[in-house]
Amino acid sequence: MSGPGSAAAGALEMLAGRGQSLAVAESLTGGLVAGALTAVPGASRVVRGSVTAYATEVKREVLGVDGALLAARGAVDGEVARQMASGARRVLGADWGLATTGVAGPDPQDGHPVGTVFVAVQGLDGAGAVRRLSLAGDRDRIRQDTIRAVLALLLSELTENMRAQDTEQHGGNGCLQP
Repeated sequence: MSGPGSAAAGALEMLAGRGQSLAVAESLTGGLVAGALTAVPGASRVVRGSVTAYATEVKREVLGVDGALLAARGAVDGEVARQMASGARRVLGADWGLATTGVAGPDPQDGHPVGTVFVAVQGLDGAGAVRRLSLAGDRDRIRQDTIRAVLALLLSELTENMRAQDTEQHGGNGCLQP
């Protein structure tokens, strides 16, 4: 599996080429996704900022995650991840938002075993995806694998979004036309 640096660089290059921006909301990764992104030279052209929403109240009060959802399901949830990504976009004024939430260990949380992680991407025109991950390893390994997964999901969504735009612009057949 390639490192987070190459995925971060690839995503930032795609976003810069489109003139689009990115914001991050992190829980279990505690700022590591933003760190991977901002380690790339020129990241300031794309990255608007990040919110490390480690506490449930921060998810609710800063990112706007539904309090009833948090009370019913806890913070380790796919819809919570989606709302965190949307909240990051809104709060930081970005075109795309990323989010991570889950259990890095050493103990289970909200009835979820260590390694249960949700990553989310929310973008333009309703584009977005949420993935549930079941990761193995120690705390550091789970966090590093989460960074790779959320960046891979972003690249996938950017590529899919580009294909959809191409199809719209070129007659719906998916082929480039002169």
